[in-house]
Amino acid sequence: MRDFRYSILVTIVGLLLAGWWGHHTTGTMAGVWAALVLALILSIMEISLSFDNAVVNASILKDMDEKWRQLFLTVGILIAVFGVRLIFPLLLVAVATSQGFIEVANMALTRPAEYSEHLMEGHAAIASFGGTFLFLVFLSFILNDAKELHWLGKFEEQMAKLGKLDSMGIFITLVVLLVLHQFLPVTPEKKMTILLAGVAGVVLYIAVDSLGSFFSSKADAAAVTGAAKRSGVMGFLYLEILDASFSFDGVIGAFAITRDVVIIMLGLTIGAMFVRSLTVHFVYRGTLQKYVYLEHGAHYAIGILGLIMFYSIYEHVPEVITGLIGVVFIVASLISSIAYKRKVEAQGVSDKLGESV
Repeated sequence: MRDFRYSILVTIVGLLLAGWWGHHTTGTMAGVWAALVLALILSIMEISLSFDNAVVNASILKDMDEKWRQLFLTVGILIAVFGVRLIFPLLLVAVATSQGFIEVANMALTRPAEYSEHLMEGHAAIASFGGTFLFLVFLSFILNDAKELHWLGKFEEQMAKLGKLDSMGIFITLVVLLVLHQFLPVTPEKKMTILLAGVAGVVLYIAVDSLGSFFSSKADAAAVTGAAKRSGVMGFLYLEILDASFSFDGVIGAFAITRDVVIIMLGLTIGAMFVRSLTVHFVYRGTLQKYVYLEHGAHYAIGILGLIMFYSIYEHVPEVITGLIGVVFIVASLISSIAYKRKVEAQGVSDKLGESV
C-alpha cells in the first residue's frame, strides 16, 4: 500500500472536489452523487486504458538514472495531468478555432458541447499521430532480434528474424499509413491530415530513438557517466511522448461519458495518479523480473491500441472495448509468467535432486 498512498490521497481530494462541483453546478444531492460516479468511472477508464503504459514505463525506468527516474515520477506526472490532459486539448481547440487560450478555457467551462465538438474535429490528426507512435513502440519490441525470451513462440521468433533487416518497423508503419491514406473512406482533406500527422509521429519517434542511441553510446570510458545522464533526457522525453500518445484518445473518449470538463479533469487525474503508482510499484518491487511475460503482454496491448486508434478515425470504438483488450493481454501474459516461473522452479528442484543422487 505504501506505493499507492499518494494515489489514495489524490482520490480522496479529487472525489471531494467532484462532489463540491456537482453541488455547485446543480444545487442538489443527486448532482453530487452523479459527479462522484462519473469521476470514478473516468478514473477506472483511465487506469484500464493506461495499465499497459505503466508496464512499459517501468521497463524503461528500471534502467534509467535515479535522478531522471524521480524526475519522471514527480515532474512527469504534472506534465501528464495538466499538460497533456488539460492544456494540450485547450491549445488544440484554440489553434483550430483561431481563438485565444482564455476564450477556449471559458468555452470548455460554459459551453462544453461546443468545446467537445471542436476537439472531435482534431481527432483524426491526434489518432494518426498517437496510433503511429504507439505502433512503432510495439514494432520496436517485437522486431528486436536481441530479445531472447519469446511469449508467443514461433511468431515472435520469426518477427525477431525479420527485425534483422534495418528500419523494418519504420517500413511496416509507413505501409500502414499509405494503406490508410489510400483506402480509408474519408474526405481527401482528412486523408492528407492522417498522412501528415502519421509521418510526424514517425519523424518524432525516429528523432527521439536516434538521439537516445547517440547519447547512450559508449565511445570511450570517460564519457560513460555523462552519456548515461544525457540519455536520461531522451528517456524522459520518450516516456512523456508515450504517455501523451496514450492520453490523447482517452481525453477525447471521456467526452462520450460526460461533457463536464471539470469532472473529466478530476477523473483522469485520479486515474493518472494510480498509473503512476503502478509504475513505481513495478519498478521498485521488481515486478517485471518476477513476471517475465508482462512486458510482452503490455506491448501487444499497445500495438492493438495503435491499430484501434487508426480505425477510430473512421468509426468510434467504445472505450470499454479498448480497455478490455488491454486487460486481456495483461492477464494472459501474467498467467503465462506464473506458469513459466513454476516451470523454472520445478526444473531447478529436479536438477538439484539429480545432482544429489
